[in-house]
Amino acid sequence: MDTTQLEKVRSGRGFFAALDQSGGSTPKALAEYGIGEGRYRGEAEMFDLVHAMRTRVLTSPAFDGTRILGAILFEQTMERPVRGVPTARYLWDEKEVVPFLKVDEGLADEQFGVQLMKPLDTLDELLERATRQRMFGTKMRSVIKDADQRGVNAIVDQQFEYGARISAAGLVPILEPEVSIDSPHKDDAEMLLRDALQARIEALPTDALIMVKLTIPTRPDLYAGIGADRRVLRVLALSGGYHRDKACGLLAADSHMIASFSRALLEGLSDGQSEERFNAQLDASIAQIFQASVTKTPGD
Repeated sequence: MDTTQLEKVRSGRGFFAALDQSGGSTPKALAEYGIGEGRYRGEAEMFDLVHAMRTRVLTSPAFDGTRILGAILFEQTMERPVRGVPTARYLWDEKEVVPFLKVDEGLADEQFGVQLMKPLDTLDELLERATRQRMFGTKMRSVIKDADQRGVNAIVDQQFEYGARISAAGLVPILEPEVSIDSPHKDDAEMLLRDALQARIEALPTDALIMVKLTIPTRPDLYAGIGADRRVLRVLALSGGYHRDKACGLLAADSHMIASFSRALLEGLSDGQSEERFNAQLDASIAQIFQASVTKTPGD
């Protein structure tokens, strides 16, 4: 593990860029960027266009390690170059941004108020490729839709079981048990999740390293105890469908989370913008998310 990257993730001032839209979410991401489905035929052309969008973001002068600590990538993005350089190497060598890889393969059908991840049948092979590509860690998402103890426990158990395999491969897992912002019992679900996470973290070896990516909780600082554990490098906040202004306002009120935004980061960007306008909009978005993330001090 790269110790310079580790220290940046652990104590750096900034936030994470989530650029990991995959097959199911890519058409919507492209549409929000101004590229409708009529502009491409089939998955190959779709992924070419989304890689061009991500390349435009990554190569923008607004995007660098002075405000962005890490970037979460989709598998195809990891395998493609940016300006002739493998994406993960470009991120670190050119931008000083730590690279992470999304490893989940989508969600299973809902049961007990949650959607577990589909089985990660090719995880070991994917982790080998991630290591070769110099990824620092991984991310995997599942979703909690209601406050059901059985479902929440199943979500946390699955996240930690896969997380142990990822750690054994030498990568740092980001566990993402998202609580839906539309949950009818969001606060109750978050309380159950906090308790389940704390119990599993306390059972980890003292030298374990994980991260968690969570919905901004209804009660600010609900996850403060988790963030204070030395085995937890950072507690990241997902935007969860909130627009950027709303997400940043909620995040600024929580002193133990930093952003890991996707849609909220890209909001306002368009394929048709000039480079000057595109870079100005991205710079303003990054500045806003950065400020919401650093209104607190890492480790406090």
